[in-house]
Amino acid sequence: MAPDKLIAWSLVVPVKVLARAKSRLVGLAGEDRAALVLAMAADTVAAALASPSVAAVIVVSDDQAVRRELASIGAVVVADQPGAGLNSALMFGAEHAAARWPARGRAALTADLPAMTAAELSGALTAASTATQAFVPDSAGSGTTLYTAGPGVAFRPRFGALSRAEHLRAGATELALPEISGLRQDVDTLDDLRIAASIGLGRRTAGILAEAAPEGPRASRDPRARCGEH
Repeated sequence: MAPDKLIAWSLVVPVKVLARAKSRLVGLAGEDRAALVLAMAADTVAAALASPSVAAVIVVSDDQAVRRELASIGAVVVADQPGAGLNSALMFGAEHAAARWPARGRAALTADLPAMTAAELSGALTAASTATQAFVPDSAGSGTTLYTAGPGVAFRPRFGALSRAEHLRAGATELALPEISGLRQDVDTLDDLRIAASIGLGRRTAGILAEAAPEGPRASRDPRARCGEH
């Protein structure tokens, strides 16, 4: 059932300092891994900014390269002042958003969704408009890629190990998406990256992979990368 009134969303995206990010991407040198992490974050943020449901993207990061790159494509960038982990960074970003735009819903999105499209995110946020709190599970079925809290609702993300169960336990509504979905396909390992590539990558991540060795993951030639959805 479509919601009676669509909510405008402030979307918080946390990005680690690149030198410490994605240590499970084994097989990539530190410099290559940092470039890939930044590309994935940029593709994620670009797709979010292209969604008509998203009124603003707030990036929480202490990395100067991340801050420059994501501010240049339209994100509001704030430092991770709590410095106390993922959920604290998300709550800090949401507090910043609530202070500036109190009538909006607030949402948290992981920064490693290079195959996500604006249309997928819009569909999920539209569905979330009918719930006080909602979330999208990751492709593995144990984690979370998107969490939402409607206007005036306490923002209490529970990202981390087994976060799907934690969000369900807290009463958040699980949003049904296809198993093969860019919004569900976060990237922690090279195998995850290969699956994301088979779905269709954003142009920045695809560009990084185009320079990779022949045995590395290959970028899909998905036309969505040329249609403003990535």
